[in-house]
Amino acid sequence: MNILILTNTFTPHVGGVARSVAAFAAAYRARGHRVLVVAPEFPHIPQHEIDVVRIPAIQNFNASDFSVVLPVRPSLSDRIDQFAPEVVHSQHPFLLGMTAVRIARYRRLPLVFTHHTLYEQYTHYVPGDSPALKRFTIELATRYANLADQVFAPSESIQRLLKQRGVVTPITVVPTGVQLADFAHGDGAAFRARLGIPDSAYVIGHLSRLAPEKNLAFLARAVAEFAGAHTNAHFVVVGTGPSEAEMREIFAAAGIAARLHIVGILQRRELADALHAMDLFAFASRSETQGMVLTEAMAAGLPVVALDAPGVREVVVDRDNGRLLGDVSHEEFGAALQWAAALSPAASDALRGRAYETARAFSMDRLADTALTCYAALRPRGAGARDDGQSAWEDLLTAIRTEWGIWRSMAGAGDAAIGARLPSQRED
Repeated sequence: MNILILTNTFTPHVGGVARSVAAFAAAYRARGHRVLVVAPEFPHIPQHEIDVVRIPAIQNFNASDFSVVLPVRPSLSDRIDQFAPEVVHSQHPFLLGMTAVRIARYRRLPLVFTHHTLYEQYTHYVPGDSPALKRFTIELATRYANLADQVFAPSESIQRLLKQRGVVTPITVVPTGVQLADFAHGDGAAFRARLGIPDSAYVIGHLSRLAPEKNLAFLARAVAEFAGAHTNAHFVVVGTGPSEAEMREIFAAAGIAARLHIVGILQRRELADALHAMDLFAFASRSETQGMVLTEAMAAGLPVVALDAPGVREVVVDRDNGRLLGDVSHEEFGAALQWAAALSPAASDALRGRAYETARAFSMDRLADTALTCYAALRPRGAGARDDGQSAWEDLLTAIRTEWGIWRSMAGAGDAAIGARLPSQRED
């Protein structure tokens, strides 16, 4: 099968969507399928990418680490002609997501859309952020989903939320799978030594893009309070982003700046080493749609303490493979860290074992097969032989209908944003 994927973010950018696209593309290719990825340009792109088409883009939009694609070059159509896709998979409802709709409709191909993100929680990156803008993003994503033939939801929580918001397109739960072998082994002792962390230390870890929507000020306060009461506690943070300075300030104010280790972006072996240097993984984001970093941590045998949120609750089971906390204070979050740290060796080993078993249920092999089964069940639009004159006329009509559908969707989202109340962002 020839699978065309369009995404607004891709490697070397580090983020959930980029990592998801790369992981699924690799899994599909390993099964003998062809994959062509259309993505923006980013700094430090590998020189010799295979089956990746890069679109010029504005980098670091509004001081973020996101890019904004510029108008698509006409040569893209030629490259797609050569590839001859059988299914189009969009990762976003805007920018290259709109290009995905045009490609799928014009070529009469099925369109799949993965609703990766709760976009209303990211509007602070856009000038003029407001409740109306949040409503617009919700409506735009919902209406875009209804333009697709199949929607992938990264978790059951998001599947339920999309149905509540009015998505009528068939929805299948397809989280991003974890490559168990990538995280099963790591040299945690060597990683600790490089950071000057004693072997006897209790290390709490975290992995994410360090941005406000990840609730990192809350997390830093909780861990700093725990570390302040435990002189052998250290906090290892993998990632970069605008919240790094605030996290450092919180630890400095607590007088324990030397026990916060923000190590930047790590890949492959280094990431596995970092995870194996940790005793516990802490996560406070409420903006996730799936628990990808949680399953990676669990694949390294780490129990997780996290706040209850979509995507998280499908992974973390309270007092089974970690702690799943409701609407708590940072002091109460710190108490959950203390609960895990105080477990007996036998109880701690049992917690780690259950974490690893959870990761196995999210293996990439199983989830790539789920996605491919969905692709195979879709059928091309308007199949059947046509003469050249009829083909040209129908192509024109298809183009008109597609543009009308896109603009009607955007206009409808705008009307809803102005006249509707913001839907609930969380389920009871």
